Amino acid sequence: MTRLLFGTAGIPLAAKGTDTASGIKAVKGLGLDAMELEFVQSVNISRENAPKIKAVAEKEGVALTCHAPYYINLNAIEPAKLEASKKRLVKAAEVAWLCGGQSVAFHPGYYLGIEKEKVYETVKRELKAVVAELKNIGCGIWVRPETTGKRSQFGDLKEIMRLCNDVEQVMPCIDYAHMHARESNNNSRKEFNEILSAVERELGKEALRNMHIQFAGVNYSDKGELNHLVLKESDLNYEEMVASWKEFKIAGVAISESPNIEGDALLLKRLYENA
Repeated sequence: MTRLLFGTAGIPLAAKGTDTASGIKAVKGLGLDAMELEFVQSVNISRENAPKIKAVAEKEGVALTCHAPYYINLNAIEPAKLEASKKRLVKAAEVAWLCGGQSVAFHPGYYLGIEKEKVYETVKRELKAVVAELKNIGCGIWVRPETTGKRSQFGDLKEIMRLCNDVEQVMPCIDYAHMHARESNNNSRKEFNEILSAVERELGKEALRNMHIQFAGVNYSDKGELNHLVLKESDLNYEEMVASWKEFKIAGVAISESPNIEGDALLLKRLYENA
């Protein structure tokens, strides 16, 4: 991509309808550029209807991404849970791809008290299996393990960067709220710059032109994320976050997961364009 697109995690609150096509049209009407298909409970678009969504998105000029179901744990101990997790991720990726989606974000899993290096090797192995299946069905979507918000979850920045280097067709989803909540830091210009410097150092400059960002205010405890907040009601230093994006000249998509999804997407888009 050549620029940073701003969008909503799901159908905007202002949409006249509750279907995906209405959401895409509402995004365009609001002056935003992207929408994330929220498959967080289930994949709610059929393979048969996906081309219709793709046509609407192309007509409106709205980029699509996807968030896979929450019920994914690539470190699950029980074989049935592990296989179900992989199937959910493959299905979300496939349907998003048929909709014209560029990337599928997902929470990789939990440590479950297992030594972190062993967890990494398990997640890597299972993610390779997922990507192999996607390649087998001709699905070229970017698979995006997300930086996670709880210390019990696999997915700090180093782990995500390592996966991107070790597995084909994998790029990061950088969730700023999660990174802030997980360690109660990552909230200064210096730290924001360090995040993007790490992406560039580990994955190259091209990765900065192919970003998938999620943002929101966040409420947290010493264990990490509790819930999302409206940006202005949170302690997230979002103005410096946006300034960091400008400094590094990133491109891709920035998705608002705020309770006021379009309000905060528009807030940051205006900040970014006027900085």
